[in-house]
Amino acid sequence: MSDLTHINSQGEASMVDVGHKPPMHRRAVAEGFFVADAVTLDRLFAGDLPKGEALGVARIAGIAAAKRTDELIPLCHSLPLDHAAVAFERIEPTRLHVTASATITSRTGVEMEALTAVSIACLTLYDMTKAIDQSLRIEGIRLVEKSKTPVEAADQSSDSD
Repeated sequence: MSDLTHINSQGEASMVDVGHKPPMHRRAVAEGFFVADAVTLDRLFAGDLPKGEALGVARIAGIAAAKRTDELIPLCHSLPLDHAAVAFERIEPTRLHVTASATITSRTGVEMEALTAVSIACLTLYDMTKAIDQSLRIEGIRLVEKSKTPVEAADQSSDSD
């Protein structure tokens, strides 16, 4: 059990102690796909849905979810995010690519926050379109990028911008 980071020496689930780690600039990007009839996505982008303008609502829901990830996933650390964003791109007539990014200066990563943002944005789109489309699907939610940079190095690179 020693290889499992969330299991203590007694075999119990526990939060990882990150107090000894140095703060780093961290970033994570996650993606997912919202699949619906082409007419549904047409209406989504036109803002013509019975429940209103879904893309804006889903964007805000995803960002809010990223900020509250620790309340949803029991062993996640509470993190004061520097930034969170959700974006939508129609990549096929029936397929919407949903991406979320999260950044922070912290001792632990923001992968779960980016993944939570994508998940909740997709679920919000599902909720706001389910009355007009019975074929809805959410697919492929995954982490696509994560990075960390020492605080000093990141601060120096931002000074040149």
